[in-house]
Amino acid sequence: MKKETLHVPYEISFDEAEVCTKFEHGHNFFELAFIRSGTGRHSLNQSECKYHPGQLFLVTPEDTHHFLIETKTEFFFLRFNNIYLEKKNFGRDSLQRLEYILQNANHHNECILKNITDRSFVAPVVETIYQERAFKDLYNEDLIQQLVNTLILIVARNIANFLPGYIAETTEEKAVNILQYIQQNIYDPEKLRAEQISYVFSVSVAYVGRYFKKHTNDTLQQYISKYKVNLIEHRIKFSDKRMNEIADEFGFTDVSHLNKFFRKQKGYSPRDIKKPLMA
Repeated sequence: MKKETLHVPYEISFDEAEVCTKFEHGHNFFELAFIRSGTGRHSLNQSECKYHPGQLFLVTPEDTHHFLIETKTEFFFLRFNNIYLEKKNFGRDSLQRLEYILQNANHHNECILKNITDRSFVAPVVETIYQERAFKDLYNEDLIQQLVNTLILIVARNIANFLPGYIAETTEEKAVNILQYIQQNIYDPEKLRAEQISYVFSVSVAYVGRYFKKHTNDTLQQYISKYKVNLIEHRIKFSDKRMNEIADEFGFTDVSHLNKFFRKQKGYSPRDIKKPLMA
């Protein structure tokens, strides 16, 4: 299966097609695909769903996909990678927004826009990008980049507000808030201590662990470890950070400490992780 590679931090394209031009393929980057017009089917991880105008699909580096076109379709594609998010645009919070996309995207074949207000907001943003690319007015590149950032943040917000997996209809709001707190502070071990979480959410230290497990089926430590190790693995695969930088980023004392934690959680060493082949 073909694995496409992005050689720049981000790129955008407006494509029109009447027949499928690509077969099942994967990426080493993230791709947002917005349907400007037309109908057909989208295949993601061998699961198909119908698409129509106004839908926005997220494809992560873990996914494979292709479009099956039924009527002539106008697409908008935004492709971006870790380099764009880490080094260019968002400051300290950029990686945390990225983590929502990486770890909370459920890889289900559906429109990523769950927030009704955002559904009406995305199309004008896409059309403004189209106009700026067509007419190239003063500061148009800067404006396009800000609009790209806006789309990424909209996706992050929709994923963050509708967390899959751990959230059910019966889950209490406080449990959801604790999950989001953990994700937002995953780089700061002191803030992830049970004592600190119990203080922030006004739950006794003796009860906070039982409360969390009741609503998520994981203990606090289990969830924190799972979430952290998945982020570390993705960082190793898809970023240019050295191991000592990753260890420092996640609050480990050194690389040896990180390796020990990783092997305990995954059963194999970080050295065994294979980076995607670069085309």
